Amino acid sequence: MEDFPKIIEILKVSNTKEGNGVYSIDLVIQFDAVDAPVVEKYLYRPEGVYGLSPKIRQWLIDNPNFPIDAYVPPPEPTIEEIRANMPSLTARQLRLGLVGNGYSMSQVSAVIDAMPEGADKETARIEWEYATTFERTHPLIGTVGAALAIGEEQIDTMWTEAASL
Repeated sequence: MEDFPKIIEILKVSNTKEGNGVYSIDLVIQFDAVDAPVVEKYLYRPEGVYGLSPKIRQWLIDNPNFPIDAYVPPPEPTIEEIRANMPSLTARQLRLGLVGNGYSMSQVSAVIDAMPEGADKETARIEWEYATTFERTHPLIGTVGAALAIGEEQIDTMWTEAASL
């Protein structure tokens, strides 16, 4: 009877930010006798006694010359990624945030009223009047911000502040 899960191949071993022999390991693993092997990423800790850790520890002992890649920090998130991950605001938080920064609800309504007639204007009106939550990256936020001369960075600051209201 074979012992599963079974390591088929170690593809790559990389140091982690944590160091101290903690590695990120790309490997080919087979979980049982029926399913095909798959490529997985595994976080190995030298003190680990469960899962694949004992098998990986033995593999590292048996393969001392296998190259271990240096830790490469992940890239800094883009401003678009940061904005996409900002918390949703309730309608209350958004409106209080605007008022707290000197913008009135009538100013926002005037921006929507000034839009050309059509589906975009009606959609914006419905979003503004009936949405219960708002996402930082929603087009209405950018449209209203631009019309009120609120810069993207200022919107970011206002959004972060409003999240705590």
